[in-house]
Amino acid sequence: MPTANHHAEFKLSITRALADQLAAALRTLTPSPLTADALDRLPKGPGVYQLHVDGAPVYVGKASKSLPARLRKHHRKLSGRPIAGAVSFVCLYLDEDLEASAPEKMLLGKYEGKYERAGDDQARKLPWNNNGFGNNDPGRRRDGSEVEANHFDALYPVSLDLTIDWLSPGRRPTGEVLAELKKALPYNLRFEKDSVRAREDYKTITDVPSHPMTVRAALQLVVAALPEGWQATALPGYLIVYYENTSYKSAQCWWRRSGTGVVETSGPRLFAPATEIAEESSDEDEDN
Repeated sequence: MPTANHHAEFKLSITRALADQLAAALRTLTPSPLTADALDRLPKGPGVYQLHVDGAPVYVGKASKSLPARLRKHHRKLSGRPIAGAVSFVCLYLDEDLEASAPEKMLLGKYEGKYERAGDDQARKLPWNNNGFGNNDPGRRRDGSEVEANHFDALYPVSLDLTIDWLSPGRRPTGEVLAELKKALPYNLRFEKDSVRAREDYKTITDVPSHPMTVRAALQLVVAALPEGWQATALPGYLIVYYENTSYKSAQCWWRRSGTGVVETSGPRLFAPATEIAEESSDEDEDN
């Protein structure tokens, strides 16, 4: 005779319930192209969002202060990368109490199978989560490190053939040209600032033409204007300009003065083994 159970253990998973509701709410939304016009129409406020490429989800994230500002940061970054496919987004606005409970981690756990899944709802990895997509400039000490083979920057390196038509023309101090490039490029440009040599050498004149040019051509102009010994380097995820003679392991290429010309040298493009890359938390998402 079967034994009747008169007791059982009940476990309430608030996290799972919230993850289920967040995922269900996102599924009801129609993805919008990730464009400046679409982002301009979004109201400010904290929340979670999901990025898609050609309709497939690739990343979930959180904006602590302003969804449009956080999404603009992604839009700007992606505009300088060779992304093959149409990028779109959906987002949910959340109240402050729920926003503080790491809703993006709940959603990521939902996708990756951390919680029980129903029917044919298969667990899957979102490729841009945990591959460095949302991370910022790692800093000077990391410039010489090998970038992981699965890092977003290794998969989608900054485009050097991006055309720029906004650089102010004329004979201008090189430091001023570098500052304008840094402000307007869709990826980071870091250059030596604090040395006496830099302050003096940046007074040299760069003759900026009035016609559009590529980022590659702009860097060649800058290096040509600086005294011999300066080097511009295109790393996978950003650009640097320093007084040095350094071969960077993961570099795309670098430029150095040689006599009266500038020589471009292809980099080794060596990468470290693939690994899971920790996502940095960022609160740099508030509109100016």
